[in-house]
Amino acid sequence: MSAETDLHTVRDFLRYAISRFNAAGLSYGHGTTRALDEAAFIILEALHLPVDELEPWLDARLTGGERARLARLIDERCRTRTPAAYLLGRTYIRGVPFRSDTRAIVPRSFIGELMAGHLFGGEGFSLVPEPEAVGRVLDLCTGSGCLAILAAMLFENAEVDAVDLSPDALALAAENVALHQMEGRVRLHQGDLFAPLGGQRYDLIITNPPYVDAEACAALPAEYRHEPMLAFDGGPDGLDIVRRILKEAPRHLARDGGLICEIGTGREILEAEYPDLPFLWLDTEDSEGEVFWLSVGDFAAAR
Repeated sequence: MSAETDLHTVRDFLRYAISRFNAAGLSYGHGTTRALDEAAFIILEALHLPVDELEPWLDARLTGGERARLARLIDERCRTRTPAAYLLGRTYIRGVPFRSDTRAIVPRSFIGELMAGHLFGGEGFSLVPEPEAVGRVLDLCTGSGCLAILAAMLFENAEVDAVDLSPDALALAAENVALHQMEGRVRLHQGDLFAPLGGQRYDLIITNPPYVDAEACAALPAEYRHEPMLAFDGGPDGLDIVRRILKEAPRHLARDGGLICEIGTGREILEAEYPDLPFLWLDTEDSEGEVFWLSVGDFAAAR
């Protein structure tokens, strides 16, 4: 059988891709969590169709060139275990597109999901009741720049600083800033956490730092090994960089400011190590106890 010649519709390639992915035992976690969603993303993005609308296209017949491209992508995904976002050079967070390649980890964060929800300016309980009043935002460990750009979209009056240690990641972030025409509002800084910022203070600090512990780093699936290890390595227990952020953040928070931080699975360690900090854990559809919020007042009360 040749996929390129024997398959003719989107439905054909969707079924074929799912079968291939299941047989290959692929790992997910770069924007999708199962074979069906991975196959749909690859097919729709490769065909320049809306990635959230599969049903209308299922019975569409494909050209010879389209069939050849899909067959190559499906084969490469199985053979090389390269994340789909790298194969296609593009991915999305809540419908917002970002360029993606091996200079930075594939854009993904539970914080992105939270920013699209009600916690920033929504009705009822809100971490930031008046998003329009936010004037300065900092995104630490920005990688591809995705969270900095999402923050600029959400907080329309804010200037956003984005910091990363990797010049390669910042080069990709610059491309994403340009893609979204945010050059006037998102400034990129190369350096180690707060080091390039002097004594500047922010209404909101966002960070999705490296937080994978040494044991988990050693056991990462092949897909994750295409990504820069610098973006994963959080030290022996995964929290080395988180500890540094907790130590330095109070000096960079403005009055009424707050910190939102993604940490993976280290909740019990943090709560035991910082018993006086009242971590507010923010759950999403796909996570529980992996993102916390602390206000500047929380830090002050814990001193």
